[in-house]
Amino acid sequence: MKLGAMVTINDSMDGEMVQMVADELGIQVKLKDKEENLEEFAFAAEEAEEINTGEQEPRAPVVVFMGHVDHGKTSLLDAIRKTNVVKGESGGITQHIGAYKVGTTQGMITFIDTPGHEAFTTMRARGAHVTDIVVLIVAADDGLMPQTLEAINHARAAKVPIMVAINKMDLPSANIDQVLRQLTEQSLMPEDWGGETICCKVSAMTGDGLDHLLEMISLQAELLELKARYTGPAEGVVLESKLDPGRGSTVTVIVQQGKLTKGDPIVCGTSFARARSLSNDLGEQIESAGPGEPVQILGFSEIPPPGAKFKVTISERHARDLVERRRVEEQLKRHADTQKVTLENFYRHMANEKYKELAIVLKGDTQGTTEAVRGSLERLSGGEVKVMVIHGGVGDVSENDVMLASASNAVVIAFKVNISESVRNTAKSEGVDIKEYEVIYHATEQIQKALVGMLDPVYKEEKSGVAEIRQVFKLSTSGIVAGCSVLEGEMTRNSKARVMRNGEQVYDGEIQSLRRLKDEVREVRTGFECGITMRDFNDIREGDLIQAYKLVQVEPHI
Repeated sequence: MKLGAMVTINDSMDGEMVQMVADELGIQVKLKDKEENLEEFAFAAEEAEEINTGEQEPRAPVVVFMGHVDHGKTSLLDAIRKTNVVKGESGGITQHIGAYKVGTTQGMITFIDTPGHEAFTTMRARGAHVTDIVVLIVAADDGLMPQTLEAINHARAAKVPIMVAINKMDLPSANIDQVLRQLTEQSLMPEDWGGETICCKVSAMTGDGLDHLLEMISLQAELLELKARYTGPAEGVVLESKLDPGRGSTVTVIVQQGKLTKGDPIVCGTSFARARSLSNDLGEQIESAGPGEPVQILGFSEIPPPGAKFKVTISERHARDLVERRRVEEQLKRHADTQKVTLENFYRHMANEKYKELAIVLKGDTQGTTEAVRGSLERLSGGEVKVMVIHGGVGDVSENDVMLASASNAVVIAFKVNISESVRNTAKSEGVDIKEYEVIYHATEQIQKALVGMLDPVYKEEKSGVAEIRQVFKLSTSGIVAGCSVLEGEMTRNSKARVMRNGEQVYDGEIQSLRRLKDEVREVRTGFECGITMRDFNDIREGDLIQAYKLVQVEPHI
């Protein structure tokens, strides 16, 4: 009441009033945002922080098999697991994401078998880093195919180490030299040829080379020094989710930190789960799972998307409250425009970046045309900016191309190819800019304009006038005033100027005031006398020269 607020014991006070009362009573108060408190309470942030500072232990590496269709990704994994996954797939092609934990003489390894790189890219687009190592599966008789090249580009964009498993070595048509040469063309220099890319010769049919492949994977994992905490609340990433008619929503996840236990309350984006059932990759019921382990969870209120991150909360009540708040936030977020990079907004998008780079996904009608366009675009790089074609391929623009562009914040360049309505809708929803061209120089011209817009402004100095100080006056109202005669050009009020004394610069700033007789004027031309006051500089002397100049912005060049 002394502070002028008529409140009773049942009234609530805002943060400012609480702080004022606390100051009067000599009490220290730390105010926190209500929403921030909900996050902290739900995940026991302080407790988790203490756990994270503890000692971490080595964990199993998470390895993904990628490559062209029918090059033996699942068959190879099948041979490693000593099971038969392929026969259960429709048409022998993987239709889902499988995650399997395999015990080897070098330790445990978690394998992910993807139906293609679109799932890999979708996860990365949502900010999930799941994979530690990418094993590129290449058939020895086929060599590198279009999807193989896409897999390489996706792995590089994700900045994940790449190993190569050359499969089908048991076939008479196997051509190892051709594969190694093609890898070299993709800047993957094999170790046998003096490079750093690990290449293992294997056969899924005979089992030859599998032990060496596992040994190399374990060696690569040791170099990465993968570690995680094995205690405290679990957190990880969703690999796959689907709706089972008999069991409800089934979600496959990989635990990255902590220990996931049956019955734990879980928050995954806007979905909540009480983990009523945990099962491993063999379908066996388990009570808990640790870092690097794939596990299937039953009990989610709705199906979370692949790549979504999950965390275990301290109570079911906190989990439900947090999910409810997140749903409200997501509804508001849907109304906001997606801010993706376009050729028109490059300078604005890159203004705060030290290193300026334009990422492009390029699709052309033929291989020759694609290579020609790629070379023309990459030659535009220079100085501060760089053009990087993260993926170039032949054929129509696909949804996979759009997802790669979305994950990498890239622009799609379509050269003489078609774009289906579904792809355009995907690009619109993801905020990806697709540019269509028929002539190469039209593409290079527009890209060059975008690159020039990314450069920092360039200014050229132009001399506007020179005045000589003939006498120095000290006035009570204006301070130190230089009585000058304009020798050339014109002197302008508020223009930039420097003071030169015996050929050396003693000041660089601007003209604060300019007077002709007793009047304040905007400019004084050659042959006239004037009084000049420099901004924040009084050490002027007779004989000094004042050189006025202006900065003119010029178009930068790359």
